[in-house]
Amino acid sequence: MHEARVLVVDDSAAMRALFSDILDQAKNVTVVGTARNADDAREQIAELKPNVITLDVEMPGMSGIEFLEEIMETDPRPVVMLSSLTQAGTEISLRAIELGAVDCFPKPLKATPEQFAKSVGKLGKIVLAAANSNVRDRRARGDAKSGPKSGDAPFEWNGHIAAISASMGGIDALTTMLAQFSANCPPTLVCLQAEPMVVDTFVRRLDAMLKCHVHQAKDGASLVQGTIHIAADPDHHVVVEPGQPPRLRLMARDPVDGARPSANLLFGSIARGAIPAVGAVLTGMGSDGARGMRLLREGGAITFVQDRKTALVSEAPEAVIALDAASKEVPLAEIGAAVLAGCAIG
Repeated sequence: MHEARVLVVDDSAAMRALFSDILDQAKNVTVVGTARNADDAREQIAELKPNVITLDVEMPGMSGIEFLEEIMETDPRPVVMLSSLTQAGTEISLRAIELGAVDCFPKPLKATPEQFAKSVGKLGKIVLAAANSNVRDRRARGDAKSGPKSGDAPFEWNGHIAAISASMGGIDALTTMLAQFSANCPPTLVCLQAEPMVVDTFVRRLDAMLKCHVHQAKDGASLVQGTIHIAADPDHHVVVEPGQPPRLRLMARDPVDGARPSANLLFGSIARGAIPAVGAVLTGMGSDGARGMRLLREGGAITFVQDRKTALVSEAPEAVIALDAASKEVPLAEIGAAVLAGCAIG
Protein backbone atom coordinates (compact mmCIF):
# COMPACT_ATOMS: atom_id res chain seq x y z
CA MET A 1 0.00 0.00 0.00
CA HIS A 2 1.34 3.42 -1.00
CA GLU A 3 1.53 6.28 1.49
CA ALA A 4 -0.82 9.18 0.70
CA ARG A 5 0.98 12.41 -0.27
CA VAL A 6 -1.73 15.05 -0.16
CA LEU A 7 -2.13 18.54 -1.59
CA VAL A 8 -4.88 20.47 0.21
CA VAL A 9 -6.60 23.03 -2.06
CA ASP A 10 -8.98 25.55 -0.44
CA ASP A 11 -9.39 29.31 -0.72
CA SER A 12 -9.85 29.61 3.06
CA ALA A 13 -6.66 29.70 5.13
CA ALA A 14 -8.66 28.38 8.09
CA MET A 15 -9.92 25.39 6.08
CA ARG A 16 -6.43 24.66 4.73
CA ALA A 17 -5.12 24.62 8.29
CA LEU A 18 -8.05 22.51 9.54
CA PHE A 19 -7.75 19.80 6.89
CA SER A 20 -3.96 19.78 7.09
CA ASP A 21 -4.30 19.18 10.83
CA ILE A 22 -6.86 16.40 10.30
CA LEU A 23 -4.73 14.63 7.73
CA ASP A 24 -1.47 15.03 9.62
CA GLN A 25 -3.06 12.94 12.40
CA ALA A 26 -3.88 10.07 10.01
CA LYS A 27 -1.63 7.05 9.66
CA ASN A 28 0.39 6.80 6.43
CA VAL A 29 -0.83 10.22 5.27
CA THR A 30 1.45 13.23 4.71
CA VAL A 31 0.35 16.71 3.67
CA VAL A 32 3.00 17.79 1.16
CA GLY A 33 1.54 21.24 0.51
CA THR A 34 -1.45 23.56 0.36
CA ALA A 35 -2.87 25.82 -2.35
CA ARG A 36 -5.42 28.63 -2.27
CA ASN A 37 -6.76 28.37 -5.84
CA ALA A 38 -6.42 26.51 -9.14
CA ASP A 39 -3.45 28.57 -10.36
CA ASP A 40 -1.57 27.98 -7.13
CA ALA A 41 -2.50 24.28 -7.21
CA ARG A 42 -1.14 23.75 -10.74
CA GLU A 43 2.28 24.98 -9.60
CA GLN A 44 2.19 22.84 -6.46
CA ILE A 45 1.15 19.72 -8.41
CA ALA A 46 4.05 20.16 -10.84
CA GLU A 47 6.54 20.73 -8.04
CA LEU A 48 5.33 18.37 -5.29
CA LYS A 49 3.70 15.59 -7.35
CA PRO A 50 1.03 14.63 -4.80
CA ASN A 51 -0.76 11.32 -5.30
CA VAL A 52 -4.01 12.70 -3.80
CA ILE A 53 -5.64 16.14 -3.94
CA THR A 54 -8.35 17.38 -1.60
CA LEU A 55 -10.27 20.05 -3.48
CA ASP A 56 -12.78 22.60 -2.25
CA VAL A 57 -15.91 22.84 -4.40
CA GLU A 58 -16.32 26.58 -3.99
CA MET A 59 -13.31 28.73 -4.90
CA PRO A 60 -13.00 32.18 -6.49
CA GLY A 61 -11.95 32.24 -10.13
CA MET A 62 -11.94 28.68 -11.45
CA SER A 63 -14.31 26.62 -9.29
CA GLY A 64 -13.37 23.29 -7.78
CA ILE A 65 -15.60 21.46 -10.27
CA GLU A 66 -13.99 23.22 -13.22
CA PHE A 67 -10.51 22.46 -11.88
CA LEU A 68 -11.47 18.82 -11.26
CA GLU A 69 -12.57 18.51 -14.89
CA GLU A 70 -9.23 19.99 -16.01
CA ILE A 71 -7.27 17.56 -13.82
CA MET A 72 -9.16 14.54 -15.15
CA GLU A 73 -8.68 15.62 -18.76
CA THR A 74 -4.99 16.57 -18.56
CA ASP A 75 -3.35 14.59 -15.73
CA PRO A 76 -5.79 12.20 -13.95
CA ARG A 77 -5.06 11.56 -10.30
CA PRO A 78 -7.19 10.81 -7.19
CA VAL A 79 -9.23 13.80 -6.02
CA VAL A 80 -11.38 13.96 -2.89
CA MET A 81 -13.88 16.82 -3.08
CA LEU A 82 -14.76 18.80 0.06
CA SER A 83 -18.22 20.36 0.13
CA SER A 84 -21.02 21.54 2.40
CA LEU A 85 -23.94 19.18 2.88
CA THR A 86 -26.67 21.32 1.35
CA GLN A 87 -29.03 20.32 -1.45
CA ALA A 88 -26.90 22.28 -3.91
CA GLY A 89 -23.80 20.71 -2.39
CA THR A 90 -25.05 17.16 -2.93
CA GLU A 91 -25.90 17.88 -6.58
CA ILE A 92 -22.38 19.22 -7.05
CA SER A 93 -20.96 16.17 -5.26
CA LEU A 94 -22.69 13.84 -7.73
CA ARG A 95 -21.36 15.93 -10.61
CA ALA A 96 -17.85 15.62 -9.15
CA ILE A 97 -18.19 11.84 -8.99
CA GLU A 98 -19.35 11.79 -12.61
CA LEU A 99 -16.23 13.76 -13.56
CA GLY A 100 -13.94 11.30 -11.79
CA ALA A 101 -13.63 12.35 -8.13
CA VAL A 102 -12.84 9.38 -5.90
CA ASP A 103 -15.15 10.59 -3.13
CA CYS A 104 -16.85 13.63 -1.63
CA PHE A 105 -16.35 14.51 2.01
CA PRO A 106 -18.50 16.96 4.01
CA LYS A 107 -16.73 19.86 5.65
CA PRO A 108 -17.01 19.41 9.45
CA LEU A 109 -18.46 22.87 10.06
CA LYS A 110 -19.52 23.57 13.67
CA ALA A 111 -18.42 20.06 14.63
CA THR A 112 -18.35 18.87 18.24
CA PRO A 113 -15.01 17.46 19.50
CA GLU A 114 -16.46 13.94 19.11
CA GLN A 115 -17.57 14.62 15.53
CA PHE A 116 -14.22 16.19 14.72
CA ALA A 117 -12.37 13.14 16.07
CA LYS A 118 -14.57 10.90 13.91
CA SER A 119 -13.80 13.07 10.87
CA VAL A 120 -10.07 12.68 11.50
CA GLY A 121 -10.23 8.91 11.19
CA LYS A 122 -12.69 8.81 8.32
CA LEU A 123 -10.99 11.37 6.08
CA GLY A 124 -7.61 9.77 6.69
CA LYS A 125 -8.91 6.38 5.55
CA ILE A 126 -10.57 7.92 2.48
CA VAL A 127 -7.42 9.74 1.43
CA LEU A 128 -5.24 6.65 1.95
CA ALA A 129 -7.65 4.52 -0.11
CA ALA A 130 -7.68 7.24 -2.78
CA ALA A 131 -3.88 7.14 -3.00
CA ASN A 132 -4.14 3.42 -3.77
CA SER A 133 -7.08 3.66 -6.17
CA ASN A 134 -7.17 2.91 -9.91
CA VAL A 135 -8.06 6.41 -11.11
CA ARG A 136 -5.34 6.71 -13.74
CA ASP A 137 -5.87 3.24 -15.24
CA ARG A 138 -9.66 3.52 -15.27
CA ARG A 139 -9.61 6.95 -16.91
CA ALA A 140 -7.20 5.67 -19.56
CA ARG A 141 -9.49 2.73 -20.36
CA GLY A 142 -12.72 4.70 -20.01
CA ASP A 143 -14.18 2.05 -17.68
CA ALA A 144 -16.49 4.44 -15.85
CA LYS A 145 -18.40 5.25 -19.00
CA SER A 146 -18.41 1.79 -20.53
CA GLY A 147 -21.09 -0.84 -20.22
CA PRO A 148 -24.24 -1.56 -22.20
CA LYS A 149 -27.53 0.01 -21.29
CA SER A 150 -29.89 -2.90 -21.86
CA GLY A 151 -32.84 -1.88 -19.71
CA ASP A 152 -35.21 -2.80 -22.53
CA ALA A 153 -33.92 -6.39 -22.87
CA PRO A 154 -36.53 -9.13 -22.13
CA PHE A 155 -36.32 -10.46 -18.58
CA GLU A 156 -38.15 -13.41 -17.00
CA TRP A 157 -37.67 -13.63 -13.26
CA ASN A 158 -36.71 -16.94 -11.60
CA GLY A 159 -37.54 -15.83 -8.03
CA HIS A 160 -34.02 -14.85 -6.94
CA ILE A 161 -33.35 -11.48 -5.32
CA ALA A 162 -30.21 -9.44 -6.12
CA ALA A 163 -28.07 -8.27 -3.19
CA ILE A 164 -25.23 -5.83 -3.88
CA SER A 165 -22.70 -3.95 -1.76
CA ALA A 166 -20.42 -1.00 -2.59
CA SER A 167 -18.58 1.84 -0.91
CA MET A 168 -15.89 4.16 -2.35
CA GLY A 169 -16.52 4.45 -6.08
CA GLY A 170 -19.88 2.76 -5.63
CA ILE A 171 -22.10 5.58 -6.90
CA ASP A 172 -20.29 5.58 -10.23
CA ALA A 173 -20.23 1.77 -10.45
CA LEU A 174 -23.91 1.43 -9.52
CA THR A 175 -24.89 4.02 -12.13
CA THR A 176 -23.19 1.89 -14.80
CA MET A 177 -24.46 -1.43 -13.46
CA LEU A 178 -28.09 -0.54 -12.76
CA ALA A 179 -28.52 1.15 -16.16
CA GLN A 180 -28.92 -2.43 -17.47
CA PHE A 181 -31.91 -3.19 -15.21
CA SER A 182 -35.36 -3.37 -16.84
CA ALA A 183 -38.74 -2.18 -15.57
CA ASN A 184 -39.45 -5.72 -14.29
CA CYS A 185 -35.96 -6.27 -12.82
CA PRO A 186 -35.46 -8.69 -9.92
CA PRO A 187 -36.09 -7.35 -6.41
CA THR A 188 -32.78 -5.67 -5.64
CA LEU A 189 -31.16 -4.49 -2.42
CA VAL A 190 -28.00 -2.35 -2.37
CA CYS A 191 -25.88 -1.75 0.74
CA LEU A 192 -24.03 1.49 0.01
CA GLN A 193 -21.47 3.22 2.23
CA ALA A 194 -21.67 6.91 1.25
CA GLU A 195 -22.76 10.24 2.68
CA PRO A 196 -26.54 9.96 3.35
CA MET A 197 -27.48 13.31 1.77
CA VAL A 198 -25.50 12.48 -1.36
CA VAL A 199 -27.23 9.09 -1.49
CA ASP A 200 -30.63 10.77 -1.17
CA THR A 201 -29.90 12.88 -4.25
CA PHE A 202 -28.44 9.82 -6.02
CA VAL A 203 -31.59 7.78 -5.33
CA ARG A 204 -33.84 10.48 -6.77
CA ARG A 205 -31.64 10.75 -9.85
CA LEU A 206 -31.60 6.97 -10.39
CA ASP A 207 -35.36 6.75 -9.94
CA ALA A 208 -35.84 9.32 -12.70
CA MET A 209 -33.22 7.71 -14.95
CA LEU A 210 -34.15 4.01 -14.74
CA LYS A 211 -37.27 2.22 -15.95
CA CYS A 212 -37.65 0.44 -12.60
CA HIS A 213 -38.35 2.13 -9.24
CA VAL A 214 -35.53 3.15 -6.87
CA HIS A 215 -36.18 3.89 -3.18
CA GLN A 216 -34.31 4.37 0.06
CA ALA A 217 -34.55 1.15 2.09
CA LYS A 218 -37.45 1.29 4.59
CA ASP A 219 -38.34 -1.03 7.44
CA GLY A 220 -41.01 -3.50 6.38
CA ALA A 221 -40.68 -2.86 2.64
CA SER A 222 -41.53 -5.85 0.45
CA LEU A 223 -38.97 -7.15 -2.02
CA VAL A 224 -40.94 -7.28 -5.26
CA GLN A 225 -40.05 -7.14 -8.94
CA GLY A 226 -39.29 -3.80 -10.52
CA THR A 227 -37.89 -2.15 -7.37
CA ILE A 228 -34.36 -1.35 -6.18
CA HIS A 229 -33.88 -0.53 -2.48
CA ILE A 230 -30.73 1.36 -1.47
CA ALA A 231 -29.65 1.06 2.17
CA ALA A 232 -27.25 3.80 3.26
CA ASP A 233 -28.58 4.98 6.65
CA PRO A 234 -25.48 5.12 8.89
CA ASP A 235 -27.66 4.57 11.97
CA HIS A 236 -29.29 1.31 10.86
CA HIS A 237 -28.35 -2.10 9.53
CA VAL A 238 -30.62 -3.74 6.97
CA VAL A 239 -31.46 -7.45 6.83
CA VAL A 240 -33.89 -9.56 4.80
CA GLU A 241 -36.70 -11.44 6.54
CA PRO A 242 -37.94 -14.61 4.75
CA GLY A 243 -41.50 -14.62 3.47
CA GLN A 244 -43.66 -14.36 0.38
CA PRO A 245 -42.40 -11.85 -0.50
CA PRO A 246 -39.30 -11.32 1.65
CA ARG A 247 -39.24 -8.07 3.62
CA LEU A 248 -36.60 -5.61 4.73
CA ARG A 249 -35.90 -5.01 8.39
CA LEU A 250 -33.87 -2.04 9.65
CA MET A 251 -32.05 -2.48 12.96
CA ALA A 252 -30.34 0.11 15.17
CA ARG A 253 -27.43 -2.08 16.29
CA ASP A 254 -23.75 -1.29 16.81
CA PRO A 255 -21.54 -1.33 13.70
CA VAL A 256 -20.38 -4.78 12.57
CA ASP A 257 -16.63 -4.82 11.88
CA GLY A 258 -16.80 -1.02 11.69
CA ALA A 259 -19.59 -0.88 9.12
CA ARG A 260 -23.21 0.26 9.42
CA PRO A 261 -25.13 -0.69 7.39
CA SER A 262 -23.14 -3.91 7.19
CA ALA A 263 -23.03 -5.89 3.96
CA ASN A 264 -21.83 -8.90 5.98
CA LEU A 265 -24.97 -8.73 8.10
CA LEU A 266 -27.19 -8.25 5.03
CA PHE A 267 -25.70 -11.14 3.04
CA GLY A 268 -25.65 -13.33 6.16
CA SER A 269 -29.38 -12.78 6.77
CA ILE A 270 -30.15 -13.86 3.20
CA ALA A 271 -27.98 -16.97 3.56
CA ARG A 272 -29.45 -17.94 6.94
CA GLY A 273 -32.99 -17.41 5.64
CA ALA A 274 -32.26 -19.67 2.65
CA ILE A 275 -33.62 -16.92 0.36
CA PRO A 276 -32.75 -17.57 -3.31
CA ALA A 277 -30.32 -14.81 -4.25
CA VAL A 278 -27.51 -13.56 -6.44
CA GLY A 279 -24.84 -11.55 -4.63
CA ALA A 280 -22.33 -8.99 -5.89
CA VAL A 281 -19.60 -6.91 -4.25
CA LEU A 282 -18.46 -3.83 -6.15
CA THR A 283 -15.64 -1.34 -5.62
CA GLY A 284 -15.00 -0.27 -2.05
CA MET A 285 -12.82 0.23 1.01
CA GLY A 286 -12.18 -2.40 3.63
CA SER A 287 -13.47 -5.96 3.77
CA ASP A 288 -17.18 -5.49 4.53
CA GLY A 289 -19.21 -7.94 2.46
CA ALA A 290 -16.53 -10.62 2.07
CA ARG A 291 -17.61 -12.91 4.94
CA GLY A 292 -21.27 -12.46 4.06
CA MET A 293 -20.58 -13.34 0.42
CA ARG A 294 -18.82 -16.49 1.58
CA LEU A 295 -21.97 -17.50 3.48
CA LEU A 296 -24.08 -16.84 0.39
CA ARG A 297 -21.82 -18.95 -1.79
CA GLU A 298 -21.71 -21.79 0.75
CA GLY A 299 -25.51 -21.68 0.77
CA GLY A 300 -25.65 -22.24 -2.99
CA ALA A 301 -26.07 -18.64 -4.20
CA ILE A 302 -24.35 -17.33 -7.31
CA THR A 303 -21.89 -14.66 -6.24
CA PHE A 304 -19.96 -12.11 -8.30
CA VAL A 305 -17.23 -9.60 -7.51
CA GLN A 306 -16.22 -6.62 -9.60
CA ASP A 307 -12.81 -7.34 -11.08
CA ARG A 308 -9.90 -5.51 -9.52
CA LYS A 309 -8.86 -3.74 -12.72
CA THR A 310 -12.18 -1.91 -13.16
CA ALA A 311 -12.81 -1.31 -9.45
CA LEU A 312 -11.96 2.25 -8.44
CA VAL A 313 -10.90 0.90 -5.04
CA SER A 314 -10.03 -2.79 -5.02
CA GLU A 315 -9.88 -3.42 -1.24
CA ALA A 316 -13.38 -4.92 -0.96
CA PRO A 317 -13.06 -7.06 -4.12
CA GLU A 318 -9.66 -8.32 -2.95
CA ALA A 319 -11.16 -9.34 0.42
CA VAL A 320 -13.89 -11.31 -1.38
CA ILE A 321 -11.35 -13.05 -3.62
CA ALA A 322 -9.10 -13.86 -0.65
CA LEU A 323 -11.99 -15.77 0.99
CA ASP A 324 -12.90 -17.52 -2.28
CA ALA A 325 -16.36 -16.01 -1.79
CA ALA A 326 -17.11 -15.20 -5.44
CA SER A 327 -18.23 -17.59 -8.15
CA LYS A 328 -16.66 -15.27 -10.71
CA GLU A 329 -14.70 -12.02 -11.00
CA VAL A 330 -16.48 -9.81 -13.56
CA PRO A 331 -15.62 -6.43 -15.18
CA LEU A 332 -17.91 -3.53 -14.33
CA ALA A 333 -19.28 -3.40 -17.88
CA GLU A 334 -20.52 -6.99 -17.53
CA ILE A 335 -21.52 -7.40 -13.90
CA GLY A 336 -25.05 -6.00 -14.32
CA ALA A 337 -25.82 -8.51 -17.07
CA ALA A 338 -24.26 -11.31 -14.99
CA VAL A 339 -26.51 -10.53 -11.99
CA LEU A 340 -29.59 -10.33 -14.21
CA ALA A 341 -28.74 -13.66 -15.83
CA GLY A 342 -28.50 -15.26 -12.38
CA CYS A 343 -31.96 -13.93 -11.54
CA ALA A 344 -33.52 -14.98 -14.87
CA ILE A 345 -35.26 -18.14 -16.06
CA GLY A 346 -33.14 -20.25 -18.40
